[in-house]
Amino acid sequence: MENHTTVTEFLLLGIPHTAGLENVLFVVFLTLYVLTLLGNLLILLAILSSSSLHTPMYFFLGNLSVFDVFFPSVSSPKMMLYLMSHDHRISYQGCVTQLFFFHFLGCTECLLYTVMAYDRFAAICHPLRYTTIMSGRVCSSLTAGAWVGSSVHASVLTFFTFSLPYCGPNQVANFFCDIPVVLCLACADTSLAQTVSLINVGVVSFVCFLLILMSYTRIVVSILQIRSSEGRRRAFSTCSAHLTSILLFYGPVMLIYLQPGPNHQLESVVLVFSNIVTPSLNPLIYSLRNKEVKSALRKVLPHRV
Repeated sequence: MENHTTVTEFLLLGIPHTAGLENVLFVVFLTLYVLTLLGNLLILLAILSSSSLHTPMYFFLGNLSVFDVFFPSVSSPKMMLYLMSHDHRISYQGCVTQLFFFHFLGCTECLLYTVMAYDRFAAICHPLRYTTIMSGRVCSSLTAGAWVGSSVHASVLTFFTFSLPYCGPNQVANFFCDIPVVLCLACADTSLAQTVSLINVGVVSFVCFLLILMSYTRIVVSILQIRSSEGRRRAFSTCSAHLTSILLFYGPVMLIYLQPGPNHQLESVVLVFSNIVTPSLNPLIYSLRNKEVKSALRKVLPHRV
């Protein structure tokens, strides 16, 4: 270790096998990023401006829109900057910040999906007690718990990742700093950090997925007991958008963190999808099939828009 120097910056290698496509990728990613910001801000505007949307379901949807604004902002601006200027450098502190906020916001979104599944369970399985079960205090407590729990989760992962010495090489085989691609650059045994990250991410994802599965199992049973076909259709329609978002969220997580060995090309493609594409799809998923959101937007936006 005496013959090595401490790394003060990292080089982001970007997306593999995309040399010569920088301008095209810049336009595509910038378009998706702008659409993500615009779509989620419109949903927030609709929820805040319409008193009919001041319900637990839209309270959690508003929180999800906030995180869909910040989540792509962790990596997209830096990625578009080096696509435009070919400067792939990121400071050590910047890498730490990226990793922390990526897992903080990712865990918060995971917990929010779980809370939203519980909200749908309470609405469909216990409609007469719904307002009591999902009171304003309960909704605020669940949201605050998601924030606090996610900050602890991200702090543990960041501490174990960057408590290791980094003395070179400093080339990160991705377009932003994440645990798998950063740990392989450490100048020490990474087995403890890898085990902690695998258990931490795995336990949080598995427990949330199990709770969502339990909620929707009860929901399906309750819906099948509804006699009218119109009632069953309406009940399923209120859950379809949430289920679509869950599949788009959990698919990339399982592909990246549960694969047996490292595959940087697969990781880059999956992360581009989850970091940039999915947040731009959520506003479409929740608004195009939601008459209440579209009606609220018609009231607050000019007729031409």
